[in-house]
Amino acid sequence: MTAPYSMDLRERALARKAAGETHRQIAEALRIAPSCLSKWSRRARETGSAGPAQVGGYKPRTLSGEIAEWLRQRIKAGPFTLRGLTAELAEQGVKTQPRAVWVFVHDEGLSFKKGPAGRGADAA
Repeated sequence: MTAPYSMDLRERALARKAAGETHRQIAEALRIAPSCLSKWSRRARETGSAGPAQVGGYKPRTLSGEIAEWLRQRIKAGPFTLRGLTAELAEQGVKTQPRAVWVFVHDEGLSFKKGPAGRGADAA
């Protein structure tokens, strides 16, 4: 992902706009898209600053709190598959993906791996 334009460039563009230049003239002189200036102007009006919004960030996990506790109990109760757990969560109104369930199970250390194929239960 590319970095946002600098505040210096944004301020110079908005100063030129305040001086009466058109968006296209400013865009050509500063080598930016005219739409950038429109967006910066709107952002400055709405928030008081033309600074960039947050790039990236933290998204809280869907499988946390009460749902996580239910999952822990369900996993300890008996055999499961990731798709099966996903379907059980969907029945409870929790929209998620098997990948999210896998991440939860893995992070909790609750996964179970079978041994190599063909190995009996008593083989070591």
